[in-house]
Amino acid sequence: MQFTIITLFPEFVENLKEYSIIGRAIKDKKIKLYSINLRDFGIGKHKQVDDKPYGGGPGMLLRADVMSAAIKKAKKGALKTKIILLSPEGEKFDQKMAASFVGQDIILVCGHYEGFDERIKTLVDQVVSVGDYILSGGEIPAMVIVEAVSRLIPNVLGNSKSLDSESFSTEAPFDFPQYTRPEEFEGQNVPEILLSGNHNEIKKWREDKTGRS
Repeated sequence: MQFTIITLFPEFVENLKEYSIIGRAIKDKKIKLYSINLRDFGIGKHKQVDDKPYGGGPGMLLRADVMSAAIKKAKKGALKTKIILLSPEGEKFDQKMAASFVGQDIILVCGHYEGFDERIKTLVDQVVSVGDYILSGGEIPAMVIVEAVSRLIPNVLGNSKSLDSESFSTEAPFDFPQYTRPEEFEGQNVPEILLSGNHNEIKKWREDKTGRS
C-alpha cells in the first residue's frame, strides 16, 4: 500500500519514516511512503503556491492550478487511488474510515495558510478532518491517517492479537484496564483478580471493565 503526502514541508514525512511502526512497515515492504513538495509546482521565479483571495480578506489561499499539478504527479504510477484533502470542515476521521482506506493508494493533500481555493475540492475524492480544532497545516493529520491505516494492514503489527483487542476495533469503545509491575504504586494496588491465576474470572472481569465510563 502506498501513501503520498503533498506538502510544503516534506521533512515532516521524512521524520515519519523513522517512526517505529511505520519504519518497520516500510522496511518490510508492507507500505511505501512518499512526499511531494508543493513548492516544486509553484508559479514563476519565486515558486508561488498561494495568492490573495478574490473579494478581499485576510491571508493567502493555496492555488488550484498548483495543487492540480502536484496531484497529477502523485497519481503517476499509482494504482487504485484515493485522494484526500485534509481540512477541519471535512468528514470526521475514525477507525471505520481508516479500515475503508486499506488496500488503496492514498494521496493526502495538506492545506496551509488561511485555506485553499474552493476549486481544489473538485480535484479530490474526499475531504477529511481529524478533529474539531485548527492546526497550522495538514501534516500532523496526514501522519495520524498514515499510522491509523497502516496498523490495519495485515502483518504490519508484530502481534495481530494486539489489533483485535485495541479500542475502536471491537464494538466496545475502550480497552480494559491493564497493569504491570510494581504490584503496588503510591498506594494503588493491582486488582487482586489479576493476581489470582483464574483465567475465566480474569476474562469476565475484563469484559465487565470494557466500555467503562
